Amino acid sequence: MRTDAWSPMDGRPAQQGMYDPRNEHDACGVGFVATLTGVASHELVEQALTVLRNLEHRGATGSEPDSGDGAGILLQVPDAFLRDEAAFDLPEAGAYAVGIAFLPADDSTEAVRKLEKIAAEEGLKVLGWRQVPVTPDILGKGARATMPEFRQLFVADGESTGIALDRKAFVLRKRAEREAGVYFPSLSARTIVYKGMLTTGQLEPFFPDLSDRRFATAVALVHSRFSTNTFPSWPLAHPYRFVAHNGEINTVKGNRNWMKARESQLATSLFGAAQLDRIFPVCTPDASDSASFDEVLELLHLGGRSLPHSVLMMVPEAWENHDSMDPARRAFYQYHSTMMEPWDGPACVTFTDGTQVGAVLDRNGLRPGRYWVTDDGLVVLSSEVGVLDIDPAKVVRKGRLQPGKMFLVDTAEGRIIEDDEIKAALAAEQPYQDWLEAGEIELEDLPEREHIVHTHASVTRRQQTFGYTEEELRVILAPMARTAGEPLGSMGTDSPIAALSERPGCSSTTSPSCSHRSPTRRWTPSARSSSPRCAPRSARRATCWSRPPPRAAASRCRSR
Repeated sequence: MRTDAWSPMDGRPAQQGMYDPRNEHDACGVGFVATLTGVASHELVEQALTVLRNLEHRGATGSEPDSGDGAGILLQVPDAFLRDEAAFDLPEAGAYAVGIAFLPADDSTEAVRKLEKIAAEEGLKVLGWRQVPVTPDILGKGARATMPEFRQLFVADGESTGIALDRKAFVLRKRAEREAGVYFPSLSARTIVYKGMLTTGQLEPFFPDLSDRRFATAVALVHSRFSTNTFPSWPLAHPYRFVAHNGEINTVKGNRNWMKARESQLATSLFGAAQLDRIFPVCTPDASDSASFDEVLELLHLGGRSLPHSVLMMVPEAWENHDSMDPARRAFYQYHSTMMEPWDGPACVTFTDGTQVGAVLDRNGLRPGRYWVTDDGLVVLSSEVGVLDIDPAKVVRKGRLQPGKMFLVDTAEGRIIEDDEIKAALAAEQPYQDWLEAGEIELEDLPEREHIVHTHASVTRRQQTFGYTEEELRVILAPMARTAGEPLGSMGTDSPIAALSERPGCSSTTSPSCSHRSPTRRWTPSARSSSPRCAPRSARRATCWSRPPPRAAASRCRSR
């Protein structure tokens, strides 16, 4: 039994040479299907799986055609189905959290024991476990070799429901990953994820649950993974707990570092009275860019913000130089920019909490996203058109995602909420402009510091401290100061050719017959004029030299 936390690096090579799994990105197919009526049905599950299969060309496999880069689906918790399948009593819908645990195949018993112990410490009662039926025979050798054991965990506390219960399940899940080495694709009272190292066509037959007519949902989010120059693994398949993502987060290293730096400043009572270090680190080490994005979004949402609010904090539109933007919206973005840097792609992010489902394109606008709305309330969004056969006569609205714009479906309200309405409502929630005027300090408002005039000695000392060389001062900095020239230079030897050299025979600083070197004298700038011209300038600075020998002795340096 492993003692360290589950790492998404499992199934991938360790860091070596120039390869670092933290630099992995993927380019994928993504989509969602939802109904404005909010009525759950198995038909919508089938439609979502059809969308996924039609995104096969956006996924990939390795050398084995039956070991996929990853495929998955995120749905509402199918209460009726689980109530029939569970061998124990369940409380009312929303009063229990459920999720598939990726247990270590070699020692699942010990992992289960640790999980139940952590759950008890967090005030959660384990209602029971369900063995998830799977069909491993359809998998390739590579996928089977790293396949975990799948069991569904059911927990409740007898009081909490919905997002309040999700907060307790969140702490349990974070501790389970760190202390028990168990990964959960999801653990929630609202949504459930089925995913793995599969192809788009393998997802449904691998998880027979998805074929059951009792399995119903009103929202489904799907993803087909293409691991560009990366290694697939079971936990790195999408969707995650809230998002599925097409593209890459090119600012992810800085985003992770800032999130780590801010962990000490986080404070809330929503996750219980105990210390928040139970949920740290927020970003799992060595996870993918999409996984880190999902982890931060999850924290923001469970920390008390709506899902659209949390998404816009991470993926803002281009507001800094937008002079005609509404001042209230601008203040909203400016205020949140002090606590969260943009997670820039190019990226198309789809997201859902089980009630609202939407998509946003980052401000670069370099990933496709197109949607259709039918007259019976079906909403389909995907990386491209044609993923679902829809009678054109039934389409009442269609369009594409735009840079920095959000497309949002609310199944509870039964409508599509427009981008301007979303942002106007969020900007009006708090007096952001007043907060900025009261608390923000502009650099221009700070008093100018006293100008320090450096002496020659202090400048020389600073140059030596920071590794300046005589060549950099002469070749790079001097032309910049004199003529504002570009800082251009070159590498290589500047030794004169033999015909022009004063000592053409001494062509190498390592010549065994050369008597120029002396252990008692080091070349310095003051002795440069007397330095032998038979060596490269770089070698003269790095090697001990004597003054040139008499002309009679110089003959000993010539080539044999």
